[in-house]
Amino acid sequence: MEAFLGIDVGSVSTNVAVLNNQSEVIDTLYIRTQGRPINTVQNGLKQIKERNPDLNVRGVGTTGSGRHLAAVVVGADSVKNEITAHAVAAMHIVPDVQTIIEIGGQDSKIIIIRNRVVTDFAMNTVCAAGTGSFLDQQASRLSIPIEEFGGHALQSTTPVRVAGRCAVFAESDMIHKQQTGHQIADIIHGLCQALVRNYLNNVGKGKDIKGPVLFQGGVAANLGMKRAFEEALSCPVVVPPHHSVMGAIGAALLAQEQVRGKPSTAFRGFDLIHYSYIPRSFECTGCANLCEVIEIQLNNEVAARWGDRCGKWSNHHH
Repeated sequence: MEAFLGIDVGSVSTNVAVLNNQSEVIDTLYIRTQGRPINTVQNGLKQIKERNPDLNVRGVGTTGSGRHLAAVVVGADSVKNEITAHAVAAMHIVPDVQTIIEIGGQDSKIIIIRNRVVTDFAMNTVCAAGTGSFLDQQASRLSIPIEEFGGHALQSTTPVRVAGRCAVFAESDMIHKQQTGHQIADIIHGLCQALVRNYLNNVGKGKDIKGPVLFQGGVAANLGMKRAFEEALSCPVVVPPHHSVMGAIGAALLAQEQVRGKPSTAFRGFDLIHYSYIPRSFECTGCANLCEVIEIQLNNEVAARWGDRCGKWSNHHH
């Protein structure tokens, strides 16, 4: 079966999406990167191949912070940043989308779209409050499975106001509210509202948020967060079916676009799961910039280099 692969390599997780010729999602995969992106990508493709033995890959796209590395490992037709990939996936599902709220394990972003063009975006990678890892922490502290966390919030009618500016203060405030006898559901509802408030005052500050609004990333699975966004924005918020792998879906769609009309793909084939890739970096002393050049070797030959501003190393054909 003809298919297109999208690979989104982030610092926390690596997501893979498989699309058919009709751009329908036929398989997705989420694996933790654990600081070993090359092995993770190889492992991901191994699992995809095992689950879909008859795949004929027509195109591959990569995105995320590890997109250049992944592109070398797999042989990518398209390499695009995560803002572009998320926007493309969102517009594929809701063609007239105007705002994308994306909250993942470690970071959050907002993307503003007008007339199917990205006009503004912002990212937050430094603060833990409101990210998936913080919600995981609070759920385990309350002994509630994270899958049920949002459901608890929906049972609440009188949310408690929780300090949400900072993860440390939010946690101590929740403990204080518990000790004063407030219902757990009301505290969770209040926490979701606080995290949404924090997001809108931080990442969303000064942004022209208009509907349709799409909510994606791992945290979009939390129904309490979805409701809190709807309460704050006074408009419906759409959570797409594959909300946690939208970057990978966008990368696959971009690859599909890229290879249209081309006879072949740059994909190295599933045998790459057995290849030995060796990454290294060195400082170029050719000028005052002292760029850190990253190099990938495959079977003792240089497969790619990047990181230099002038192109002296990256344009060098191997």
